[in-house]
Amino acid sequence: MKRALVVVPPEAQSNRILREAGELAAGSGAELIVLTILPEEDFERTRSALASVGSADVVYGLDQALESATRKARRKANAAFDGLDVDYRIIADVGPIVETVLETAQWEACDHLFVSGRRRSPTGKLLSRDLTQTLLLNFDGPVTVLLGEDTDDDADTDSKKKAKTVA
Repeated sequence: MKRALVVVPPEAQSNRILREAGELAAGSGAELIVLTILPEEDFERTRSALASVGSADVVYGLDQALESATRKARRKANAAFDGLDVDYRIIADVGPIVETVLETAQWEACDHLFVSGRRRSPTGKLLSRDLTQTLLLNFDGPVTVLLGEDTDDDADTDSKKKAKTVA
């Protein structure tokens, strides 16, 4: 592994996937790209909400959205990489998640991908493809997936999560 991409979702689980990626990157001397993506719908919703306030002092454009996302990702990365010797940088983008991940991985010549996933029933997998499944099928390299339960209950979630690497 020379350069890996870790996708940072907004959920609390992102700290764990960051730590997993950081430990592997530190152990192999690889560079780590931390990618945070603001979905277009979220960007537009925030921009519309701030525009409705009506203040000329409130400006929320692409630059502000990317700056905010970068700050949040940097705070999470700094916390997750505490005590690790990791060479990393943050990339923030607004757009469709799957396409952004795959384009960034290709552009940055990443040879490994780290993502958070969730457990789904076999029927759930058939009915809708999720982010993780789409990335597994379309990324040309190993993918490490930190699996979590498909519930909103955070109680005892650490015992229900595990990392899997698919080559």
